[in-house]
Amino acid sequence: MNILITGGAGFLGDRLARTLLKQGTLRHRPIEQLMLADLVAPRDATLLADPRVRHTTGDLLAQIPALMTQRWDAVFHLASAVSGECEANFDLGLHANLDTTRSLLDACRAQTLAGHPPTLFFFSSSVAVFGGDADVPLPAVVRDDTLPTPQSSYGIHKFVCEQLVADYTRKGFIDGRAARLMTVSVRPGRPNGAASGFLSGLFREPLAGLPSACPVDLETRVALSSPANTVAGIVAVAEASREAFGGRTALNLPALTVSVREMLAAFESLAGPEVMTLITHKPDATVAGIVSAWPSHFESARAPRLGLSADASFTDVLRQYAHDQPDAVSHPQARKRLGLTTSSLNSV
Repeated sequence: MNILITGGAGFLGDRLARTLLKQGTLRHRPIEQLMLADLVAPRDATLLADPRVRHTTGDLLAQIPALMTQRWDAVFHLASAVSGECEANFDLGLHANLDTTRSLLDACRAQTLAGHPPTLFFFSSSVAVFGGDADVPLPAVVRDDTLPTPQSSYGIHKFVCEQLVADYTRKGFIDGRAARLMTVSVRPGRPNGAASGFLSGLFREPLAGLPSACPVDLETRVALSSPANTVAGIVAVAEASREAFGGRTALNLPALTVSVREMLAAFESLAGPEVMTLITHKPDATVAGIVSAWPSHFESARAPRLGLSADASFTDVLRQYAHDQPDAVSHPQARKRLGLTTSSLNSV
């Protein structure tokens, strides 16, 4: 099994790669090669040391002709310009999201028309495809049959690409699967341009002894998923049979619904009041407007059929981050309360 992961240097791409390599197979076939394509090289030296792993860097659209000279049994398309970037730079969003996805799909189509079996094509969509419209208001609970009405360029790009994946699948050009990812928290690493980025930075930075700011009302409710639960969902969707996946429409991955106030309470209980002093409230109307338009409550019959469920609590999400990234938790009080010893530094 030869696998291509776009966005392979990102934290989800990195985690997906390590998950696949650890299990050793995809769809019961041994993984022989894993290509990570991104703007920059992966930072995980242990990942790059695996003889099955290769990587390539640069603009993905420009890389596709060379990348697709090789036959890929599976493509996980995670690369994307994020929400805030797309609002700030319309052309960037079109280039990185629509043009690149269409080019990648056409390259897979060409391989199928040349006589190869259809490539397994996973597309990472987003709950940003949902939003409140004047004629189609956002329901209190989003279900499998809720009509997407995106209210941002990013959401529109994701919905258009979902439909392209569905149509290329209908025509037999690919074996396409699209899954709508929830806001992933807590993301490791540096802040990005996503409007939802504060939902990680709000906790990641104080755990590292740095200040952070909340740009939205504390009663704002959001739909979240931990990195581990998100990657488990991606793998389950890719592994599922066409019948189990249930048609060609994108699947909503499970969500933990929680308010920002509840998240902060869980954080204070876990990390301590001293760490909480690093968090301030600085309203940002632009961020608040984007985030408040996203749904926060989901009910899905499809995801449980694949064995998927939401994270149990935000406390569990925070503990997962501390377990996975112990060297990123440097605030003394937080380390003590989380049971991280000096020897756990640099242990990832």
